[in-house]
Amino acid sequence: MFKRISFTVNGKSYTLEVDVRMSLLELLRNQLGYTGAKQGCSVGECGACSVLIDGTPYDSCIYLAVWADGKAITTIEGVAAKNGELSKVQKAFVEEGAVQCGFCTPGLILTTTAMTESGKDYTREEVKRELSGHLCRCTGYQNILKAAEKSLEGHICTCVDSPHYKQQQEQLKERQ
Repeated sequence: MFKRISFTVNGKSYTLEVDVRMSLLELLRNQLGYTGAKQGCSVGECGACSVLIDGTPYDSCIYLAVWADGKAITTIEGVAAKNGELSKVQKAFVEEGAVQCGFCTPGLILTTTAMTESGKDYTREEVKRELSGHLCRCTGYQNILKAAEKSLEGHICTCVDSPHYKQQQEQLKERQ
């Protein structure tokens, strides 16, 4: 059985007939050519296939393509600027040596990107928890954690209840 769906990937619109049993990962890689999402475990445990759907990280291997109807999907191919300049998160991963074989890197970068764009303030334990759905067999995680924390440095928190937000507001008042 097939179903017609419409969605965007990295800002480009698509309308396709898809098999209702097809995963989003299969659609992205095999039909659309977005190969940055990797097929790892195929059961949603390793994070290599992570993409952002409406800004939230999902394992695309267990997310049905038909569920993407009406959604905005971001893959690793859509993170860098149009001119090819790396994003702040990508730069942090390079600078901190958080990339080795690169298999897990796209998913980690997308999850970190979601954190930086959330406007939330994260403790070290919260960063670890957010990244806990990703397996890396090369780095030992310390450089990944450093890169994620570096990416979050200087972000403007919009969570009005957080101490970080209150601190930022006080600093802004002092500058005026």
